[in-house]
Amino acid sequence: MTSRPKKLVIGASGFVGSHVTRQLVENSEDVRVMLRRTSSTKGIDDLDVERCYGDVFDDAALRKAMAGCDVVFYCVVDARIWLRDPTPLFRTNVEGLRHVLDVAVDADLRRFVFTSTTGTLAASDGRPVTEEDPHNWSDTSGYIKSRIAAENLVLEYARGKGLPAVALCISTTYGPGDWQPTPHGSLLALVASGKFPCYFGYSAEVVGIEDAARAMVLAADRGRVGQRYAISDRYLSIRELHTIAAEAVGVRSPRIGIPMPVLLFVAHANDLAARLVRRDLKFAAGGLRTAQLMGRVDHSKAERELGWHPRPVEESIRKAAVFFKEQAAGHATPPAS
Repeated sequence: MTSRPKKLVIGASGFVGSHVTRQLVENSEDVRVMLRRTSSTKGIDDLDVERCYGDVFDDAALRKAMAGCDVVFYCVVDARIWLRDPTPLFRTNVEGLRHVLDVAVDADLRRFVFTSTTGTLAASDGRPVTEEDPHNWSDTSGYIKSRIAAENLVLEYARGKGLPAVALCISTTYGPGDWQPTPHGSLLALVASGKFPCYFGYSAEVVGIEDAARAMVLAADRGRVGQRYAISDRYLSIRELHTIAAEAVGVRSPRIGIPMPVLLFVAHANDLAARLVRRDLKFAAGGLRTAQLMGRVDHSKAERELGWHPRPVEESIRKAAVFFKEQAAGHATPPAS
């Protein structure tokens, strides 16, 4: 009796990757994960999965990991938008990805599902942008540039080398199990602690992490090769987002608004200080500029073609707040979908 093909998750220790892994296990799939030995695996330690070790530059490890797999979920990303020198971002997000793609084209895969970002989409001109709108802004960070290059590379392999790849442009994710945490999760954790009285004066597209992972899983069966799909629920102000989180855990909602011009001034001062002290400081202007340019996103293509229908993101924000409060108290556990 032949065994079923395995599903491989590369980057299973991350926020998106751990939730993709969890949903595959809950769907009774035979799952293999590829990790670095130094990775924290809190998000998947309760799951029965096969583990293999290596990094994205290890071609032998990649070939071994993909052997017997019909789908690869690629969830590796260096998201350090604050780096003064973007070289590490391009090394991981583009050159490391190239190694993976070169192995994947010879692996007889049914799908290669790539985790991209809504940051590769166009800036809004007042209407919701779609996947067909070309990227139209250049005043951005090294992080976004590396992510655009990565997505373009995946689609080039789909068009020119026969890789059955689809790209999911996922917006800002919230939910339980953000163990590391993500940069936006760190801020929400402060709100949930009741120690952050401010809210920032901008809005963003947001989606629940469990819904984003479900879109990845659906794309393995229903995504059209060479296509990208916007994965987001709604455009939400940071004030509303932080209020939802605070109310979920019974702390006072942030009440001091900081408008975007003030945020940009502080961020540019931060960037200047980072150059002077020759050290990366996290509150970078590039991230705020990205938030300023990005607007509403139309996710109807994912609904039509993937059969993906997100739950209200407010549920995921509440779950995230409870998770961070429990984590601070030492009671957080892996999430149940």
